[in-house]
Amino acid sequence: MMRLPHKFWRLSHDNSGLAAVEFALTAPLVLTMFLAGAEVTNFAITKMRVSQVALHVADNASRIGTNSLLSDVQISETQINDLFIGAALQAGSLDLKQNARIILSSVEAVANPNTSKKFKVRWQRCYGDKAYVTDYKKVGDAAFDYMGPVNQKVTAPDDTAVMFVEVAYDYHPLIASKLVTSTVIKDIAAMTVRDQRDYDKNGTGGSNQGVYNKEGAAVSTCTA
Repeated sequence: MMRLPHKFWRLSHDNSGLAAVEFALTAPLVLTMFLAGAEVTNFAITKMRVSQVALHVADNASRIGTNSLLSDVQISETQINDLFIGAALQAGSLDLKQNARIILSSVEAVANPNTSKKFKVRWQRCYGDKAYVTDYKKVGDAAFDYMGPVNQKVTAPDDTAVMFVEVAYDYHPLIASKLVTSTVIKDIAAMTVRDQRDYDKNGTGGSNQGVYNKEGAAVSTCTA
């Protein structure tokens, strides 16, 4: 049997490059896991921030209004616009104006007392350029049993309202959209109005009912 030259024998037993070979084999897998982890983490953080926006808008919408000793608290288009601007500032780099749609609804009982246990949307205001249609109720819809998803039913107490907020946000992946469950993040929040609010607007009715506009401000309508 022919014996290999000594230098070939040494080469066959040389393991000095083994680590480099192993790294070359495992690097794609490790890099993929790292990038996937970064994507999932970024998605989770963005989802949390969208949830905070929804809660921020609902909470502030339940508090706004002009106090008066002689009448119920009145809310205005200017206050609602400021509310949306505040949410956009809070969201910062999410750029809600460009990437999101915020829908704020005043959910109220159809009567007081509400013996039928039915509800309506008295008014609705929207913010953001994202093309999105609400998953829930709109102004003018027939009386309904609750607002929101079936596992998070929202109803309003008699003689007051609930500020219901729906946020839809276009998520922009760091790496690839296939690494996340959806590129549209949705969240809702609801808060009961804190004061005795003027809901009738002197009985004028219409989609602006319950919201005053003495300043002549632009109305954040929900039309496209």
